[in-house]
Amino acid sequence: MSERQMQIGEVAERTGLSLRTIRHYEEVGLVIPSARSKGGFRLYTEADVERLMVIRRMKPLDFSLEEMRDLLEITDRIAATDDPPTDEERQRLRARLDAYREVADARCETLRARLEMAQDFAATLRQRLNSSA
Repeated sequence: MSERQMQIGEVAERTGLSLRTIRHYEEVGLVIPSARSKGGFRLYTEADVERLMVIRRMKPLDFSLEEMRDLLEITDRIAATDDPPTDEERQRLRARLDAYREVADARCETLRARLEMAQDFAATLRQRLNSSA
């Protein structure tokens, strides 16, 4: 049984990404539609949607397109079944993946600190509004 294929509009709705953003990610090689319809429309699979969701989750952490591409290549290589990595290569790939995890963790911590400052500021404004009423 073949995997269900979706057109770009459905993929945009499912991922919360604009059509323009999805096309841009295709142009820069981050995601390639799995097929094209007879009419030339891009067709995506569930795996393509998952790939776009990984990209979407990296965006708020300020990963560059090159870093996104590298991370996706690492995960693709680790998951390869037609030409699986050797044990040595798998260890190197996992070490690189762990380095990305460390960067993501650090960037999340920075975002948490920024959010806390923003919440403190909003609370200060509420207090000033309440005290001047």
